[in-house]
Amino acid sequence: MANVKWVVDPTHSEIQFKVKHLMITTVTGYFQKFNIEAETSDDKFTDAASVVFTADVDSISTNNEQRDTHLKSADFFDAAQHGEVRFVGTKYENTGGNDYKLHGDLTIKGVTKPVTVDVEFGGIVVDPYGQTKAGFTVSGKISRKEFGLTWNAVTEAGSVVVSDEIKLQAEVQLVKQA
Repeated sequence: MANVKWVVDPTHSEIQFKVKHLMITTVTGYFQKFNIEAETSDDKFTDAASVVFTADVDSISTNNEQRDTHLKSADFFDAAQHGEVRFVGTKYENTGGNDYKLHGDLTIKGVTKPVTVDVEFGGIVVDPYGQTKAGFTVSGKISRKEFGLTWNAVTEAGSVVVSDEIKLQAEVQLVKQA
């Protein structure tokens, strides 16, 4: 049997990141334009021969235009030079039940580092239009400084403005391709 191909259903998926601001509250951001493609050896998604995620840096939204412009600048993502965030999966392993670890290489701002995220497999369903869909909740953490996103400022009291740790959260629905 040939590998089964899956692509993201963007209207039923979201890619978020969360960062502490002033170390007292959390700001949530989204990538509004992204793509995910996967290949499995069967249609049950028990393995993944390939997983590739890309996000358009210019599509970042934190519901604040001034902050979004700053995030796209050279202080952070440098969208003009590095317009894409990319993750290429290298291993998809079951850790028990519907829980998986997805290992791969994440590239942000020209820097590639190994990253592992937790994946909760929500199952497979055929929607009312006859499409086979697989659902996942993905979570993880990265250090933004490891990827060259080093900008920061300090408050009068000595607190940092933006935390190093970035929490990743995604709800992903993939559609099986004919």
